[in-house]
Amino acid sequence: MSWAGIKKGFDIYLRLEKSLSEATRSAYFKDVSKLEQFTESVPVSSITHETITSFLKSLHELGLEATSQSRIISGLKGFFSYLILEKLISTDPMEFIEMPRTSRKLPDVLSIAEVVSIIEHCDLSKPEGTRNRAILETLYSCGLRVSELTELKISQMRTSDQLLRIIGKGNKERFVPIGEEATKWIQHYFEHMRNHMKLSPGHEDFVFLNRRGKKLSRMYIFTIIRENCVALGIQKQVSPHTFRHSFATHLVEAGADLRAVQEMLGHASITTTEIYTHIDRSRLKEEIQLFHPRYGKN
Repeated sequence: MSWAGIKKGFDIYLRLEKSLSEATRSAYFKDVSKLEQFTESVPVSSITHETITSFLKSLHELGLEATSQSRIISGLKGFFSYLILEKLISTDPMEFIEMPRTSRKLPDVLSIAEVVSIIEHCDLSKPEGTRNRAILETLYSCGLRVSELTELKISQMRTSDQLLRIIGKGNKERFVPIGEEATKWIQHYFEHMRNHMKLSPGHEDFVFLNRRGKKLSRMYIFTIIRENCVALGIQKQVSPHTFRHSFATHLVEAGADLRAVQEMLGHASITTTEIYTHIDRSRLKEEIQLFHPRYGKN
């Protein structure tokens, strides 16, 4: 089968069986196309472990960062797993390929006081102030991704159980508890703003709407947070994802079970969640350096 035919089948597999987003499928295709270019379109069945090793060496020589190399390897592993599944090849050339070592960058985290100040800075004298307060309360209460917040629907809210049914990456479903403060401000938003709005057709079920009765954009959530941070003089680079990181970090610091945090964040692997234990340890080190009488002080 030609590369074009194989890639078409791979796309159908990623879309229908794996339920991957368009962005993820596009990234996989770019990775496969890079390999196709490198091999000068030799038949897929002719690709060996040595071919892959040479390809990865060329990426390294081009100065590609380890994180980018890891992403490409991950994409190719998925591609060759598909070929094995479809019996288009009998031997997986990716079988003994290891990921390059990468240094894990710790995300920026807000203190509890900073989170509270950003949330409480919303101007409640403006019509959208109550909605913005409800948005920030929900982000921090539930640790949602910004896309999960903008896509949140009324039909996903189980207020009697204080739970949200979240559809995350790869259309994976999870239930996330929502706190009393977030619930209270969502109710205020509905009572004082949303219940009195003219809703745009097709947007009736979305929780958070703009003045035109349509669901909010991701960029608008960034804008709310940025404006509040500027007004408060907070110098950190703060985004909706910073609220998610802060949510997880504050839970881990308070002693929450890592598996529970993993489930609330919707992480496929506990390894991803473990980064928050590293943040906690780094903060402990900072504390002891600052306050211990004989720890690295002259």
